[in-house]
This record gives sequence, structure tokens and C-alpha cells, in this order.
Amino acid sequence: MDSMELEREKGITIQSAATFCDWKRTEDGKEETYHFNLIDTPGHIDFTIEVERALRVLDGAVMILCAVSGVQSQTTTVDRQMKRYNVPRISFINKMDRMGADPWKAIEQINAKLKMPAAAIQIPIGAEDEFEGVVDLIEMKALYFEGPRGTKVRVSDQVPGGLLDLAAEKRQLLIEKLADVDEDIAEIFLDEKEPTKAQLKAAIRRATIARAFSPVLMGSALADKAVQPMLDAVCDYLPNPSQVDNTALDRSRGEQPVKLVPYNSLPFVGLAFKLEENNFGQLTYIRVYQGTLSKGSYLYNSRTDKKVRVPRIVRMHSNEMEDVSEVGAGEICAVFGVDCASGDTFTDGGLPYTMSSMFVPDAVMSLSISPKRTADGDHFSKAMNRFQREDPTFRVHVDPESEETIISGMGELHLEVYVERLRREYKTDCVTGQPRVAYRETISRRADFDYLLKRQTGGPGDFARVGGWIEPNEKPEENSYESQVVGGHIPDKFLTACAKGFDLACEKGPLLGHRVIGTRMVVNDGATHVTDSSDYAFSLATQMAFRKAFSDAGGQVLEPLMKTTITAPNEFQGNILMLMNKRNATIHDTDIGGEDFTLVCDCSLNAMFGFSSQLRAATQGKGEFSMEFSHYSPAPPHLQKELVAKYQAELESKRTK
Repeated sequence: MDSMELEREKGITIQSAATFCDWKRTEDGKEETYHFNLIDTPGHIDFTIEVERALRVLDGAVMILCAVSGVQSQTTTVDRQMKRYNVPRISFINKMDRMGADPWKAIEQINAKLKMPAAAIQIPIGAEDEFEGVVDLIEMKALYFEGPRGTKVRVSDQVPGGLLDLAAEKRQLLIEKLADVDEDIAEIFLDEKEPTKAQLKAAIRRATIARAFSPVLMGSALADKAVQPMLDAVCDYLPNPSQVDNTALDRSRGEQPVKLVPYNSLPFVGLAFKLEENNFGQLTYIRVYQGTLSKGSYLYNSRTDKKVRVPRIVRMHSNEMEDVSEVGAGEICAVFGVDCASGDTFTDGGLPYTMSSMFVPDAVMSLSISPKRTADGDHFSKAMNRFQREDPTFRVHVDPESEETIISGMGELHLEVYVERLRREYKTDCVTGQPRVAYRETISRRADFDYLLKRQTGGPGDFARVGGWIEPNEKPEENSYESQVVGGHIPDKFLTACAKGFDLACEKGPLLGHRVIGTRMVVNDGATHVTDSSDYAFSLATQMAFRKAFSDAGGQVLEPLMKTTITAPNEFQGNILMLMNKRNATIHDTDIGGEDFTLVCDCSLNAMFGFSSQLRAATQGKGEFSMEFSHYSPAPPHLQKELVAKYQAELESKRTK
């Protein structure tokens, strides 16, 4: 399913890929055909939006675990997403042929760590390199997978002798787990009777659809062993579209929830959940919840109220396409030529419905980026627009102060992949770096000034004298200017120029060239010249006076402090406190819950670069954090000296050019 060149190189999934297949199986002597719409999602936390939008439109999921590692950090994230969208799941323990495979540890972790009642409905025959097949605990039959690619399934009524006791024990455990979550089985269990195979299957289906239980299967995808029973389990235990409550919001009745029914004859309702660019233009993936989507028909976008025509419908098989003339309810398809955003609802125009979109997590990491060659500017902006449309977690903005283009995303790998895609798909090499921090400058005490500007050029010169003082302002985030000139020493027409001069001086501070805040300027004296005084002269004199008095007033650099909220399992509390102490963070609050703890602190933005990777390393990937601006505070003296020296060196290099 991984069709992108980058995915094959790195050996990971980056984009979710959709496909479809038919699965034939024999039930009660009859051959039944089941139709699957399948989406393969990435496992890495940086591409979490791909999982998010796939789960938003799917009716059931197969949660894949590693037989050696069990529940990993990303399993916990995916578990949270499945619970957010109420998606029932079956669990499949993969890599049973690997050394150290222990399915029972994985099942225990599903119960303990994910708080999801789960029990095996199979036990393995052999383990590691001797893994041959599984014993079905419901039917009490042994299944062996033979022939090339394990396609030949040999069913034996004879359970291997050494496994009889284990099979009986695990079957009893399955019944006990079901008794906890299903009333019918609980009654049979309390009456000390044995449930029939049909009762067991029905109970597992009920409990799975109610999201109260997850049946666990095991096998090896690489060795093609025990994959068929997993597909059977999808048919047996996961819901079909009619058994899932999908709701829309009726805008004509104050967004009241309305149940959608997956009948082809009803009016059309669909959700665009993913956008992709390819050689033929924008490809929009749509999940059809109700009604039929036909080629050439018109759709209404409920967000923009625009009418769009569907010129072409395709069914996707990874990056290959199959043209179809129409798709029915419950299907996933892709359409060309429809301009929309991710999460838009489409109807046939007769229904005032809209659907809730997907949850988009906040970005955790930013980089400054610019194309190496100015000639690549067009390609660069095209790519940025496309990537933002495709991926809601990828954000681009231009910093108004530094005028740098800043890209933000879910982590280092996420942004690295986009920089690499720029190079490959758009032939644009880029330079990336840490974004410039928006520092501020201020003063700490009062300082008087009396400045005379006297310049004589060929024509009329410049003459202006201003006197007064600067002092810290009462409101630390704002600046204020006041004129206390009496006796007309400075005429009114020049006083406004003094105010403008103060504003200009505050725009670009003397220390770093960043904005000045928390300063009050009072002008109380001055002098003019009959011909040489002008607005310009007084504006310039005020700026010069301000710059001169700034160092006497104890000018200092302020850095932005971010209110940082960190959530992680309790066992990592020590690691996180150590991480934050290294960053000189001020800890305000620690809230310890049953499983997780939340820490709230103020930390300088400068110290938070690269924090997401370190947090993941310190918490085995289980920690999460969010940041928002809190306030400005004086930077440490050593950092102030460093920043001022760097700024002076930059100015010097500009002068010598």
C-alpha cells in the first residue's frame, strides 16, 4: 500500500492509502461475499492526522500490535483516537514468528494499559520460528496454513495434545471476560452452563460493536499465517454500515443531530475526509453515508453553499484508480474536479445537513524555511498551498517581525518529510533553521534626556532640541507618550512629530532591533530655530534622544515565556521535572491523576526548540505537551549579552558590505 517513493525508502507509511476488496467465505454451506473498504494508516505519531481522518469515516478498525513489544506509545495514541470517534475494534497480534513473541503479555497490556476488556479467541500452535497456525477457541479446531503464501488452510478437528489444557483454560477465560460485558453470557455463566458456539459468536459481536470488548487474534502477516481467520473475524464481529450510528447536524433546526441511514434510495450525504494532488488535479476522498453518488451529478458543499459537478468518480487501490459510474451508501470513493477543503460535507442540495469534522491536534514544532534560489519562489508557494490543503496539521505563516516563512507540524520527521517532498516533487531546495524568537526590549528605571540636533547641509539645515525623561510605564505591555511643554518652547505642530518619533523609536529597539514595550516618554522642554526646525527634525531628535537615554535607563531584553502544559503517565514524573529544570522553567501546578499527571509551567520559548523529541524520548513517546504565549520576562544576563553581541555583529557586516 505504500506507493510514495519516500515511504519505500524510509520503510514507514506517511500517507494513508485506501483500497477495496471482496472476501469470500463459506457459512452454513453457503458462499457469502463481503465487500471491504480498507484504509491503511501510518504508525508514526508525526502523521497522526492520517489516522484521525481515517477513523472519522470508518465503521470498524483492526488494531495491530507487535507480539514482542505489545502495547507501544503509538498504540495508546491510536486507542485514544478510536475512543474519540467511537470506532469498535478487533485486535491482531502480528509477528508471531519473531523471537521473543509473547501474545499473552500483549493481551494483558490491552486490558491494563488501554483499559479495554480483551481476550484471545485463538491460541498459537508453536511460537517464534516454529509458529505453524492457530487453534480456534470458539470452534475448538486447529488451523494450519500451508502452500505458497499460506493460502491453503488445513482445518483439523484434532487440537494438538500439548495444547488441550491451554485451549480449555483460555476458552474459559474468554467466557469469563464476555460474562463481564454481556448479559446473556453472564446468565449462562452464572447458571454454570456452557454457551454454544453461536451464542459465543453473537456475544462477541454485540460486545465488540458496543465497544465494550475486543476479540484478539494472532498471526504473522510476513509469513502469511493466520491472516484468513482475521478477515473472517472482521466479517463476524465488526459492524456493517447499517449497524453504526452515523449522525449529521440539521442546520435548519439549530444543528440538531439527525441519524443517517445507509440506503441508496435516500438523498445523498457524504464527507470529504482527505485531499490529494496528482497528475490529474485535486483528488478528493469521500465517504458516502447516505444515498448514491453518480458521475455527472451535482453536489452542494454545505460549508460554502456552492454547487459542484462531479466529472469523474474512481475507486482507489493505493495509487491505482478504477473508474466507476456510481457508488452507493457505505462506500469510500475519490472524485476529481471538486474544489473543497478537508472535512467538508456534501449533499444533493435538498438537505440542510452538515457533519462534524475531525479533530485536528495543535502543531508542536516549527521551523523557518526559505527556498535556496529566489527563482523557485513560485514552486515554493504552490507547494505550501498544496501541503496545507492536504494536511490540516501542516501550517504555514509569515512572521510579521522577522518576515520569515514559518512552517509548523507534528514533529521533526513530519517537517523533514515535507522539506524532502519539496525537493523531489517541486525540485526546490530549501534552507531550514530555528525560527527567530520575537524578543522585546524595555527599560528598568527613569533617565533624563536633553538632546540637541543641529545639522547644516547645503540648503536649510535641521535644528531641534528636546528635553524630558523616559521611565517604565504602568502597563508593562504598552508604551505611552506625554507632552508637558509649557510656554510654547516647542510649537504644537512639532509636538505631534515628537510623538511619531517616539513610536518609530519603539518599533526598532536599540539593543536587538526588536519592539520596545513598557516605556513612558515625557517631553517637557525644547527649542526651535526660525528656518531650520521641521517635523522631520523633531521626529529625528526624539528618536536620537530615546536611543541615548535607553542605555541610561537600564535597557534590557525581554523574552517570551510560554505557558506549557505537559501530560504524561505518572511513572515519568521525575524525567519530566528534570527536563523542565534544565530549561529553568517555573512550575506553577502539578495535578496527579490515577494514571497520568499534568504539569503546568512557564518556560522560555527559546528553550523549547526541539522539546517535542526530548519529551518523547523521556516518556517512551507517551507524553504530550501544548504551549501558548503567557507573558514577557527579562532574559538571563548571559543570553542578553550574547544576543546584543550577535545583533551588533550583524549590523557591522551590513555596513561593511
